[in-house]
Amino acid sequence: MPESPCPPIPDADWPEEIADLREGFAGRLDVYRVMAHHPALLRAWAPLRQHVVLDSALGAERSEVVILRVAHRMGAAYEWAHHVSRARKLGFADTRILALKGLPEGEDGLIARAVDALIDDRRLSPSQEAELAAAIGRKAVFDLVATVGFYSVLGYLLMTYDTPVDAGVAAELARAPL
Repeated sequence: MPESPCPPIPDADWPEEIADLREGFAGRLDVYRVMAHHPALLRAWAPLRQHVVLDSALGAERSEVVILRVAHRMGAAYEWAHHVSRARKLGFADTRILALKGLPEGEDGLIARAVDALIDDRRLSPSQEAELAAAIGRKAVFDLVATVGFYSVLGYLLMTYDTPVDAGVAAELARAPL
């Protein structure tokens, strides 16, 4: 396989115009070190990332369900690995994580079907939106849609540029595979 034209940027080559982002979220993960090849995009990405990743009405657990389902559906190995790690830190059992590759029961299944509808049909049906709104709240439905879009874009970037799984996450999953 040819070398990526946009590998993760090391600290020594970090673009000056986004130096302030390196010490925060952008310097911690290779996905953002790849995005640093386009400094204006990475800077514009930061506020949406803040909302989707940290301030979402979905909350941490539901967000992980959405992200793991998106990663699975897209075949995005980087996102899958990173979010298996995150889900475990939130207390998810491996069986719950693996169930997201199929169609789980309960709320996880409701969320997985919503992700599938957004990927396959590019929308939620009115009845599906109403069911989700009743179960998780309308703001959380908006954030679910935004999270699917956000992580789809990340998946496209990660797969286009063959971004490697960060070493710490790769080592963690090698020690404790699913």
